[in-house]
Amino acid sequence: MSSTDLEQREDLKGSPDRFGYSWERFNELTREQERQFQLWTVHLSPERDWKEKVFLDGGCGAGRNSYWAMSYGAESCVSIDLDERSLAAARRSLAKFPSAEVRKCSIYDIPYKDRFDIVFSIGVIHHLSDPALAVRKLTEAAKPGGTVLVWVYGYENLAFYVNVLGPLRKLMFSWMPLGLVRFLAYFPAGLLWAMLRMGFAPLAYLKLLRTFSFRHVHHICFDQMLPRIASYWRKNEAIALLQQAGLEEVKAEWVNEVSWSVIGTKPASSATVPG
Repeated sequence: MSSTDLEQREDLKGSPDRFGYSWERFNELTREQERQFQLWTVHLSPERDWKEKVFLDGGCGAGRNSYWAMSYGAESCVSIDLDERSLAAARRSLAKFPSAEVRKCSIYDIPYKDRFDIVFSIGVIHHLSDPALAVRKLTEAAKPGGTVLVWVYGYENLAFYVNVLGPLRKLMFSWMPLGLVRFLAYFPAGLLWAMLRMGFAPLAYLKLLRTFSFRHVHHICFDQMLPRIASYWRKNEAIALLQQAGLEEVKAEWVNEVSWSVIGTKPASSATVPG
């Protein structure tokens, strides 16, 4: 079996097909989603850090994150994903930017070396069977001195979800037909919506959700129920993930008290040697 075949088999252990179903149905561009992007990329200033940059979006979904980065003045981008429904949604989202390329490509098989000023992957690494390999591939694509950023689920404050609700997702929802999972997601979404309306918001993330529409809250519940794989990192583990890929000056910011935005710099002397 070729290395490409192996990488594609690894992708099937993730959930690109299941998320493609989701992105086909929920792909609007809204200000609340822009606010999320700014939180996920908290290390980067919309006013300064994207201008005239060339970036790679590893696992672009519906293309929203690439859209916001381009709207902040980025020069160009390559946004990759695997499912055709995700790619179609991303092309619609990025249609106004001629220099934005949407490409079908596995994050394990990124062909670029030393090319991008910024490489990011938001909400993807924690759904992969080999996150370390994915981060190495993202790092290879960055220019020497370039930036690599990933946003991943945190373990802190989510121990109950990880240890109790996580096994339920894996046992039941992760293999159910997606139409059924989407219907079932209305039940936790309705309960959560009612609790939020009554003022239940002990975490920053729940306070943020109180500002969202019910449609968005339902999508979030569905998003949590559908994947085959979902990993959660403590701060030191999230930092180590990038350090092990050879990145320097790695730091992590706690986002909404439930997740980590982790950023690092590719060493200036680490250009990939051809061949």
